[in-house]
Amino acid sequence: MEAATLRKVTWHLLPFLLLLYIICWLDRVNVGFAALQMNQDLGFSASVYGFGAGVFFAGYALFEIPSNLILARVGARRWIARIMVTWGLISTCMMFVHDTATFYLLRFLLGVAEAGFLPGILYYLGDWYPGAQRAKAVGWFMAAIPLSIVVGGPVAGILLDMDGLLGLRGWQWLYLLEGAPAFLLGFVVLAWLPDNPSQVHWLNDAERAWLDGRIRAEQREAQDRHGIGLGRAMLHPTVWKLALIMFTCQSGSYGLTLWMPQILKGLSGLSDLLVGMISALPYIAAAIGMILIGASSDRTGERFYHIAVPSLVAVLGFTASAWLTTPIPAMIALTVAAVGDLGSRGPFWALPGRFLTGSAAAGAIALINTVGSLGGFVGPYAVGVVKDATGSFTGGLMFLAGLLLLGAVGTLRLRHSPALQ
Repeated sequence: MEAATLRKVTWHLLPFLLLLYIICWLDRVNVGFAALQMNQDLGFSASVYGFGAGVFFAGYALFEIPSNLILARVGARRWIARIMVTWGLISTCMMFVHDTATFYLLRFLLGVAEAGFLPGILYYLGDWYPGAQRAKAVGWFMAAIPLSIVVGGPVAGILLDMDGLLGLRGWQWLYLLEGAPAFLLGFVVLAWLPDNPSQVHWLNDAERAWLDGRIRAEQREAQDRHGIGLGRAMLHPTVWKLALIMFTCQSGSYGLTLWMPQILKGLSGLSDLLVGMISALPYIAAAIGMILIGASSDRTGERFYHIAVPSLVAVLGFTASAWLTTPIPAMIALTVAAVGDLGSRGPFWALPGRFLTGSAAAGAIALINTVGSLGGFVGPYAVGVVKDATGSFTGGLMFLAGLLLLGAVGTLRLRHSPALQ
């Protein structure tokens, strides 16, 4: 019963959710590829670009918790559809950026529009997967992060190569053609995504009863064991420790992703098209790593070392890439950094469900992701500031390595937290 039910859930939900998150990440990080042309066209310095790339997360952080609490009240289908339609429109409007002010404003508004999407999906998966299978499911879903770069890098290279078509620059085509799918998929979500297992026809009565009973039993157990409501969850020390660990992870991943095209361009001197193609390579490895690490964590039931060890691997990758100056060794080091930093996501997001349920889980997941998202501002901006000050990426990459080292140590210290036992 269990295997058959979860297999149906996986095949009916995860591919579609994976597609949505791929589109989400494409619209979030395509600025890194657009910058190959846009920065020169508009005269943006590394600091200006880094701030604009990161200010997305200021808007994201401000509206993350309210957005996720609304989702818990109105249902995943309606609210995720709203999120996608608005972010698709704003992402498309990025093609009209003409100065620093419009760049900052539209990136900020894009963050506001996307707020609540990731924690909303994570909260949604909690209604479909028991705790023991959740890390693997989240690992598959989070594989959208590297897969979006695997797809987006080559696509971005092709779109940038459309430079001059119909009087538009390549970076304008990039924003136009990558923003439209999110807008259209928002309406597909509204028509197709179920709010809960009771609404689906592809589970029979016995399967629906088993899944509903299993999820509710786990929620009651967590509530009986910890009894944490929304207010206490938002102030719980363990929630804030998890949030700070996610901050270090996000600083690393966005610091790498949003600067990767320019790092590769500087190392190799290749065309924009080829930079887009080769930028996919580290993320192919990262996608495989995320799935394997998530599956290993579920199989063993261990979470903490499955978070800390990949983070330490990322520290090694960032440190090596900071000092290597030849393309192939540097690409290998960047690949190691990507695999390590992204590989911990599945096991990490399985932790909040150990002691939180209902609106407390929704609010806490949003809080963790909000604080983590601030790393998406700090990481890229710090790399840009250091690049302007020193003319090199070395200091910025070492800064990211240092943050991830702190996150790994913090994770190991959480092993004995009573809330996570």
